[in-house]
Amino acid sequence: MTRPAMLYTPPPIDPKAPPVRINLLSDTQTKPTAAMREAMARAEVGDEQVGDDPTVNALCERVADLLGKEAAVYMPSGTMCNVTATLVHCRPGDEILAHETAHIIAREGGAHAAIGGFQVTQLKGPDGQFTPETFRKALHPRTRYQPPQTVVSVEQTANIGGGTIWKKAALDEIVEIARQHGLVTHMDGARLLNATVASGISPRDMTAGWDSAWIDFSKGLGAPIGGVLAGSRAFIDAVWQWKQRLGGSMRQAGICAAACIYALDHHVDRLADDHAHARALARGLSQIAGIEVQEPETNLVFFKPDGAGVPGDKMVAALRQRGVTLAMMDGRIRACTHLDVNASQIEETIGYVREIVRGA
Repeated sequence: MTRPAMLYTPPPIDPKAPPVRINLLSDTQTKPTAAMREAMARAEVGDEQVGDDPTVNALCERVADLLGKEAAVYMPSGTMCNVTATLVHCRPGDEILAHETAHIIAREGGAHAAIGGFQVTQLKGPDGQFTPETFRKALHPRTRYQPPQTVVSVEQTANIGGGTIWKKAALDEIVEIARQHGLVTHMDGARLLNATVASGISPRDMTAGWDSAWIDFSKGLGAPIGGVLAGSRAFIDAVWQWKQRLGGSMRQAGICAAACIYALDHHVDRLADDHAHARALARGLSQIAGIEVQEPETNLVFFKPDGAGVPGDKMVAALRQRGVTLAMMDGRIRACTHLDVNASQIEETIGYVREIVRGA
């Protein structure tokens, strides 16, 4: 019998593929360092579901203070941070406004519609960001003919936009417009600390005025799992109900929370190294005739090699045969630097791209 096609299950690793030596696929690919693993092994734990895991509690208190919010909750994933936030902020039939490439639209499986019954209005703008004026023009009067506009959401940094940083002035203006029109503000902070390190603006200042915001620990910070969502005490209390409903309430989660605390202590400032590696990669790629490169602001490098005679998918496949893995995203190649990628690997990758272009 032939097996049915598996549409949603991740495919098995091709045993014939060469081993990955340079992993530029995503900063989610990071492995816990030896010191982080040691911190996890030493973690004091309890039952997170009943509130007696001291390491989880310490992490939540620390992130709430870092972001200038009243309270915080530890989640298994950033997607759950986004979904539970909108489930608390909205009611079925409500409208969320976000950029057309935002994670809540492009990468969360339609969860906000499937679970909450919300619609997401897609706002346009270059580099993964909409302007305050675009947001203002999308607002409509309260009327029974249109859905209540409840939430405006931004993604910091804007992934598909190229890892671009929302400017503080724009964020403040969006908050002010939202307040004037009775909307709640939510910040998807998947790479929030990349933005704060690159801009020199503190996390507290970056998220000031935003009703809810979160930090992902499983990307550039290098922890194996988790995000922490912060907001008012009443908001976090309501989030806990959805966390329980969705199966996100955990037991001895302090083992994983310890990795997040270690990351805050040791892996934040070093995000600047990832940004430097991204700039070096972009610089090297831009020196190859025909390759179009977006100048990176943080740790994401988007480029198109089509002008050099190599379609993007062919370039990704050829690099994979050389032990380098990257992703096709929004019609471009995305390379993501992180703590498991060093400067020599960046130079090696540039050399491989040059070699592939010469052979085209």
